[in-house]
Amino acid sequence: MKICVIGGANVDITAMSAAAFQLGDSNPGSVRVSLGGVARNIAHNLALLGDDVELLTIFGGGLFGPVIAASCRDTGICVDHCEIAAEGTNSFFVGMHNADGELLGGVADMTATEGMTPEWLAARRNVINSADAVVADANSSALALAWLIDNCEKPLYLDAVSVAKASRIKEALELSCKKSFFALKCNALEYQVLSGIHGAARRYISVGAEGLRVMEESSLHEFPALPCIVRNVTGGGDALLAGIIHAGPSASIADTARWGLECARCAVESPDAVNPEIARLAH
Repeated sequence: MKICVIGGANVDITAMSAAAFQLGDSNPGSVRVSLGGVARNIAHNLALLGDDVELLTIFGGGLFGPVIAASCRDTGICVDHCEIAAEGTNSFFVGMHNADGELLGGVADMTATEGMTPEWLAARRNVINSADAVVADANSSALALAWLIDNCEKPLYLDAVSVAKASRIKEALELSCKKSFFALKCNALEYQVLSGIHGAARRYISVGAEGLRVMEESSLHEFPALPCIVRNVTGGGDALLAGIIHAGPSASIADTARWGLECARCAVESPDAVNPEIARLAH
């Protein structure tokens, strides 16, 4: 399946304490630097699953932008229609984790994606609509997301990204003329921001260790999380959505949930945001 992925690509700096995290103090632990970004992670997982993936993003300026772009190409992700921002424009995520891998909090500097305006997307309309499915994260502005809702001709999946950015989807629906799209993916906290929206045909709500809830019209379907050893939750939601998309827009709710939860389990068992072992699920 050919999939167009739109949104953020950045460098992840992940810090994990060796013992229970003490606020206001320096905590012994480990720090890892890896490539991330919600859209890039989704694209990477889809490529590992064997899909034909086109990423649309603006990479941060300076040293890391070209590094991320080259890594995407090495992974099999097409980045021919991306750009690299001016030096000094950042794409970073810094996450702090407790010893059990749970995210305590983080800071995202995604100023590079501010250049992904409706006009920027319109120049890539043919790329977007030549895909079988399109996914965008809420790193893009509400105006850009509204443009996608109105102009994407294929099933459109939107990822809320964070509580702070989830409201962009709500605003995008208000700004759009069509006011509907195929699927929303969010976690329980993000859904508190989005629970009142009417426009997503399907709503995939990750509830962590409890599993996945899927809402379609007035029906609620619940699927338990799969047993796993959690090493890092960063990237678990991205893998979940990648699995859902990989199952295909015509797949049943049960099949999309099965693929999503399998991919999420694989992701959280890795110290990195994307686990290369996810490729084994495609066989």
